[in-house]
Amino acid sequence: MPELWVASLGRVPYAEGVELQERVRAARQAGEVPDALLLLEHPPVYTKGRRTQAADLPMGEDWYRTQGIEVEETDRGGRVTYHGPGQLVGYPIMEVHDVIGYVRTMERAVIRALADEGIEADVREGLTGVWVGQRKIGSIGVHLSRGVTTHGFAVNVDCDLQPFEWIVPCGIEGVRMTSVYLETRRTGEMRCFRKRVGWRFAKAFGLRQGGVSAERLVGGPVAA
Repeated sequence: MPELWVASLGRVPYAEGVELQERVRAARQAGEVPDALLLLEHPPVYTKGRRTQAADLPMGEDWYRTQGIEVEETDRGGRVTYHGPGQLVGYPIMEVHDVIGYVRTMERAVIRALADEGIEADVREGLTGVWVGQRKIGSIGVHLSRGVTTHGFAVNVDCDLQPFEWIVPCGIEGVRMTSVYLETRRTGEMRCFRKRVGWRFAKAFGLRQGGVSAERLVGGPVAA
């Protein structure tokens, strides 16, 4: 069975996460590494997808920065979203030939990991991401370059949801967010949920999970 290299990286500044994705993508495109999944958290940051509009950040970017939240441009699809501590972010670096099928498989993997937590989640017609009833718990946005993906998914585990109230998340007016904590009232779930997501993601794509370090993924030190 082909292998999926899974690296659990802890908390990583957003710009460093982008740089690491680019290095792993180059290695994957060169055939130097198999498909990989980076699992991490970010300090508070809003990331703007390619379709983001000014109205999605109604307070203005300077105001968000005064709240301690960075604002970053990205090359992924979709619109603006929030990342912060207590949210599990997954960056799959994978060879993909069917982007829609890839996104749907990623959604199913997240749904099954949430089911392991006792949370009944699903998709909604015409929308990307994972929902618990009318509340959104997981967001997805991807980029494809020369057949290899970057960016991926984010699942609210035990994070502050207030920053979502200050934007139009994913361009959806009036959307309410939820988290693993709000649905279960259990704290300290990140470590176990991260493991469940890695296993469910590999299984959904028919791959065998193998834990690796970031250094092994890029063939040397991660820091510049």
